[in-house]
Amino acid sequence: MKFRFFSIPAKSPEPAEHVLNAFCAEHRVLSVEKELVADGGESYWAICVCYLEGAEPVRGALGGKRDRIDYKEVLGERDFAIYAELRNLRKSVAEQEGVPAYALFTNEQLAEMVTRRVTTLAALGEIDGVGKARLDKHGKLFLAVVEKAFSDVGRRTNEGESER
Repeated sequence: MKFRFFSIPAKSPEPAEHVLNAFCAEHRVLSVEKELVADGGESYWAICVCYLEGAEPVRGALGGKRDRIDYKEVLGERDFAIYAELRNLRKSVAEQEGVPAYALFTNEQLAEMVTRRVTTLAALGEIDGVGKARLDKHGKLFLAVVEKAFSDVGRRTNEGESER
């Protein structure tokens, strides 16, 4: 996993936008974080693109549009197991509430919960697209899965070290 940083001026963003879009089209993008840096007439967007080096971008049938990310390929084995547990929880809750699964959290948001090792509502709220309503309604339930998974991993690691 690698990072690439872009600066997109608020005034006349088109040339920098073109560079960013070309980069994203040519790489397997895992996540994008953005922040508006307000500086009057010099304001700009600071953008961090997390991507998988050496992986071909995922292409769809519609003229190269992006399709799905294979999280089994992107995440390590342990992280993918936690991600899969979060997906199962999301599916169960969505069925109970009669809503589409993505209405709770997207696949990308679930993957970020795992890769960022979120253990607090504040950290969960920093994930792009996770607002107060999602935090209030489902945050604690999903955090419990992540916390348990990483506490179990730590316990297994410590037990393995003491056995040596």
